[in-house]
Amino acid sequence: MMRLTEHWMDSQTELTLSQADLLKGLLEEAEAVVIGIGAGMSAATGFTYIGKRFTDAFPDFIEKYRFFDMLQASLFHFEDAEEYWAFQSRFSLLNFFDQPVGRAYVDLRKIMKDKNYHVITTNADNAFYVADFDMEKVFHIQGEYGLLQCSERCHQETYQDEKLMRQMVKEQSDMKVPKDLVPYCPKCGAMLEINKRNEEKGMVEDYHFHEQKALYEQFLKDNENRKILFLEIGVGHTTPQFIKHPFQQMTKQNEKALFVTMNQKEYFIPHEIRSQTVKIDEDIEEVLHKVQKKIGEENVLN
Repeated sequence: MMRLTEHWMDSQTELTLSQADLLKGLLEEAEAVVIGIGAGMSAATGFTYIGKRFTDAFPDFIEKYRFFDMLQASLFHFEDAEEYWAFQSRFSLLNFFDQPVGRAYVDLRKIMKDKNYHVITTNADNAFYVADFDMEKVFHIQGEYGLLQCSERCHQETYQDEKLMRQMVKEQSDMKVPKDLVPYCPKCGAMLEINKRNEEKGMVEDYHFHEQKALYEQFLKDNENRKILFLEIGVGHTTPQFIKHPFQQMTKQNEKALFVTMNQKEYFIPHEIRSQTVKIDEDIEEVLHKVQKKIGEENVLN
């Protein structure tokens, strides 16, 4: 991997090489690709937690609590269970059950179609499902908005009830759902909540979570000594312990590895891996679309 990077960086080609061409070439050179997806990926494809998408869905909550963004609001300690579920049911439909297909995710799936890859994501939306990814190659390390868990973590099992979410949205009034719609744990009787990790209690990690985790860890083990490309897309510094820091550490441990970060924001790169790091700072959705288009054109010609 480093030979390819050094070839480009030592020539005059980098002066005219587009970032899409750069990424395409690095992906072709890689023997394995580990993709880390953060909130910036969904934001690039239109699934933002701020702006009109937020204000249109939660004007009453914004007026009452002066929330700045949807993620901040989703972690708020609401005054009672009925208000919690008035917010969370809307949130769940918007960011999971009714979230549309994102072009960037579809392009990424097409780009990776014939490659040896695996995905780890801190996003909890449905983007990979609706983009028709092979879900055995996707690890949701931070939970999923479409699942429910015991708020007391009394057992490691999650539940899904789309019908209930829709009923809550339909029947809520004055920022509260009817009391009889509030879901409770079948084991201990505590209220159920959205399956999302938090600093206080972590999250419920069910059988499916551990299946995802095992597949991801096996992929890393099987490819640890190969030319591996750690591709970080839209990952910030909110939870660097899940993607950013592990990717950088694994790059440091493998001289054949490359760390590619796609982000319009600037983040610190450890000195030890700067020669193994490539930064792509153009629009994520546009770069991925250009790469996918170039690959598609080549396939037609061949």
